[in-house]
Amino acid sequence: MRRSAGGAGHENGWKALTRPHLEQQTEQAWCLTLLTNSVVAWTTEYYSRAVLELRSQGREVPDQILSHISPGHSDNINFFGVINVDVEAELAKLDTSGWRPLRPAQLRELGLTP
Repeated sequence: MRRSAGGAGHENGWKALTRPHLEQQTEQAWCLTLLTNSVVAWTTEYYSRAVLELRSQGREVPDQILSHISPGHSDNINFFGVINVDVEAELAKLDTSGWRPLRPAQLRELGLTP
């Protein structure tokens, strides 16, 4: 999805499909679907790893709470610009299994420690 610079056009400035021809719109929709599914799959896998890590540390993570967490959020996605990635630096962060390390939560900032 793309947001127009001035907010003109569609409601709230959002333009869902920007290609003029049906074939191009279909291709764009498939690309957006692939991107969305990739993000959801990646987020789901890392949520799972984080829960397993917390439980291995003896922390209680109730399944009832997990049922309310959606991997479809987009807070960690930059929809409006170019993302420059230093591929070599990112690859250097991977562990021996090919995973990025989990980032521990700032428990004090979240109010979870005394």
